[in-house]
Amino acid sequence: MELPLSTLIFSPSSTHFAMMDEQRRAIGRFLELCGFGPDECTYRVVLEGRHWRLRKYASIDCDAAVLIVPAPIKRPYVWDLWPSASAVRECLDRGYEVYLVEWTPASDDCPPLGILDYAGEAVSRCVAKVRERTLDDPSLFGHSLGGTFAVIYCALEGKVRSLVLLSAPLCFEVGSSRFRDSLVTLFPQVMSESGTAPGSFLSQVSAMACPQAFVWDKLADAALCAFDPASLEIEGRVERWMLDESPLPAKLVAEIVQLLYREDRFCRGALEIGGQTVGPKSVEIPTLAVVNAADDVAPLGCVAPFLNAMVSAERRIIEYPGERGVGLQHLALLAGPKAHAQIWPQILGWLDAQHESVE
Repeated sequence: MELPLSTLIFSPSSTHFAMMDEQRRAIGRFLELCGFGPDECTYRVVLEGRHWRLRKYASIDCDAAVLIVPAPIKRPYVWDLWPSASAVRECLDRGYEVYLVEWTPASDDCPPLGILDYAGEAVSRCVAKVRERTLDDPSLFGHSLGGTFAVIYCALEGKVRSLVLLSAPLCFEVGSSRFRDSLVTLFPQVMSESGTAPGSFLSQVSAMACPQAFVWDKLADAALCAFDPASLEIEGRVERWMLDESPLPAKLVAEIVQLLYREDRFCRGALEIGGQTVGPKSVEIPTLAVVNAADDVAPLGCVAPFLNAMVSAERRIIEYPGERGVGLQHLALLAGPKAHAQIWPQILGWLDAQHESVE
């Protein structure tokens, strides 16, 4: 029997989602047996916290480093799916040391963790560790909510050289995106901040908030790639990643929905966090934002107003039209062959320029 939406929203830890989590994990394991698992670069863990680990990827040590902040909802290997679709390899090949924040799954026995614990404490400790190892400020990369966390960290501390944002939503005013407007209607005004929100719960809510992006466009993309082996290879790997979900602290989900999506406090300069009130004018870091015009989750309207309100002299937006064969357009900048061929050279060229300007 289907449970009412209100019941699912108020009880995200129900057995309904526990069963769904296991079903999705089983499908993911099957796809991996079929050869669609990740093919990641070698890395080692150099620091750990209660809900994160800091990875360092194998490379020749150098002074210039990038720190990647992934979105917390799923596993971070979307940044390193396989050799021909790997942002990690792009940065390594360019001569940068690469570090990545790996968010570990939340559990019900952990204390409630919110935006400050993720965007503040965790990113701050990782930046400090990278600086300790390289004796220089790293550049910060972030995708989706990982990019949002990266910008919040910069507003709080700003101890990085530059900031690269990929499909990262920053502005949540009414009408900024279809995803935003639908999402706030699905969640109640006040959510419980105890326990966890299962990965399948978050995926289902996303699909309900924007079925065009998460269901219909995804199916259409698969159909268009049916006779293209190269595209099917990427589709299979992206699908396997999408099934590899992690639960999040309910407090974090509640704060993201209420403080960011519903009230737009960060873009309005009214986000109170860690004893500070921050917004666009708190960010003084050279910033590059890449926006996928086909992405309903973080379109231009969710990015440009924030950058326009920043005080940094160096702000640039690259618009990218999206591409077929990536399953979900929100992931195209990380998984798309055209993105790696056409957009990543621009990203790394801009990054090189930021390093050269202070040498």
